[in-house]
Amino acid sequence: MARQLDEQLAARFPVGQRLRVLDVGMGQGTQALRLARLGHQVTGVEQDPTMIEAAREALAGEPVGIRERVRLVQGDGRDTGVHFLPGAFDVVLCHGVLMYVEEPDAMVAGLARMLAPGGLLSLLVRNGDALAMRPGLSGDWAGALAAFDTTAYRNRLGLDVRADRLATLTATLAGINAPLHAWYGVRVFTDTAADGAEVPGEQELRALLAAEEKAGRTDPYRGVAALLHLCGVRG
Repeated sequence: MARQLDEQLAARFPVGQRLRVLDVGMGQGTQALRLARLGHQVTGVEQDPTMIEAAREALAGEPVGIRERVRLVQGDGRDTGVHFLPGAFDVVLCHGVLMYVEEPDAMVAGLARMLAPGGLLSLLVRNGDALAMRPGLSGDWAGALAAFDTTAYRNRLGLDVRADRLATLTATLAGINAPLHAWYGVRVFTDTAADGAEVPGEQELRALLAAEEKAGRTDPYRGVAALLHLCGVRG
């Protein structure tokens, strides 16, 4: 997914431009720190105290120049308007968050308002058009059959959450003046891997990532990915 994001940033912004990035639901700060290391100014928003503490600890281990480029805010992604002015960012990330939001349209609209004209909105969501794939490939036939007519599912943490359909989010983005510019599949081949699976060796890992990257931008494979990466551009 980082490669997909970097591709969109390179295509949209001049080389060397220091971007103002908002990472909503940043978790332990993996993406925020990666972008700060690339020279961007990053503001990370996270509600979970454990996660934001992990992000603070990770940030503390970085050189001072990188630490100065990162601001951490404990808060909910639905109240960005409380913390930031409209148009304050060039890039807004919201990865792995919308599945926990029962009615996501208002939140997505709020995120889009944070973007300057021409800014990039990057969403990572559970693919509601492919919910039957994981149980089906695992031999859970009852679960696969039940997944065809719903966008609700239970995740690996045991939480009841929801998925998003590509057509629905495409319409949402068009309606908030941040129309879909590009979309990718994420975890096309690797979604059924066990949580504790051992990381393969360097050569196999390179081949795995190359296959995932190719599938994530190629039809029909990207359409059955576990996750969708959608990139909208603010008009």
